[in-house]
Amino acid sequence: MQSIKEMPVTLSRLFETVQHTKKMEKGSFLFQEGMPANELYIVKSGILHVSKIIPDGRELTLRMCSSGDFVGELHLFSPQPKYLLSGRIIESGEAAVIKREFLEEKLSQNLPLSFEFIQWMSLQYRKTQTKFRDLVLHGKKGALYSTLIRISNSFGVKTNKGSLIELPLTNQELANFCGTSREVVNRLLADLRKTGIISINKGTITIHDIDYLKNEIDCEDCPEDICRVD
Repeated sequence: MQSIKEMPVTLSRLFETVQHTKKMEKGSFLFQEGMPANELYIVKSGILHVSKIIPDGRELTLRMCSSGDFVGELHLFSPQPKYLLSGRIIESGEAAVIKREFLEEKLSQNLPLSFEFIQWMSLQYRKTQTKFRDLVLHGKKGALYSTLIRISNSFGVKTNKGSLIELPLTNQELANFCGTSREVVNRLLADLRKTGIISINKGTITIHDIDYLKNEIDCEDCPEDICRVD
């Protein structure tokens, strides 16, 4: 999701009043599917993946959250909501905790705040919809190309050689974003490297020709605040 600095002003100020924090240890879960969804979180430091994990170990990663991102279930005003996804920590850090009841109370008392929150939630759902669109309509290759574009929009730094994705990602992590196997991603990345579309140095990817990736998936030029992985 958006970072706090990109949220509507009133909503951002509400989240900044949170005091209670929770340590995030690499390899553990901030929350897991099936647990009561009584808390929401703002990532202060560290990185976590929000994913759907099925019993055979396969994983579909929907978001990669870092400092400033708001995570957790958004089933507010629902009886006994449970997490539908899991938040797996891949880099240790800290998260601020927001009690669901606290947020519900503030939204009930403040109409402008409720309006901002509805607008913000609508943007998050649009992000999710476009991700599933790319996964379903463009196949494995298109899913990878779309993922590279989204990661570039979220974490890329423009250089004279292209977009440098400073965050190191394993091929398995990329595969999880695409809902496919590591072997498929290995082959597709190798093809992109051979043709000079990307280069990889010590785990960091530089996209030299992002227009090629966009053309291959018939990119609709969605705004960058939607075409992201955070």
